[in-house]
Amino acid sequence: MKQQITSFLTFQKSNAEQAMNFYVDIFNNSKVIEVQRYGNDGAGKEGTLMRGVFELNGKQFICSDSFIQHKWDFTPAVSNWVECETKEELNRLYKTLSESGDVKMPLDNYGFSKLFAFVEDKFGLSWQLNLE
Repeated sequence: MKQQITSFLTFQKSNAEQAMNFYVDIFNNSKVIEVQRYGNDGAGKEGTLMRGVFELNGKQFICSDSFIQHKWDFTPAVSNWVECETKEELNRLYKTLSESGDVKMPLDNYGFSKLFAFVEDKFGLSWQLNLE
């Protein structure tokens, strides 16, 4: 069996499903694959996401609402790199992902890319957007 490595996103504000649906809506060729919720006898709050599996343009992710409050959260040190095919695509993703988020590096030519931006979205996940 081939080893599968998948990014696992732990949400601490019971918004994993909202984030998953947000990402699936903004990236092309994306879909929700599986949704498992905590029941009334589960460890987490009933109805929250125990496990969500989704795909963003062929890359699989797993997410969950953590019922344990950790001292850590997402960090910009780990981010998602997105190769955009057009300036329009990059601008659209930049606008959508930075709304109610935090722009770490605004859209610009930083020398290593024609056009690049680094943003943290409203859920705390970081994205590096690059124009090929």
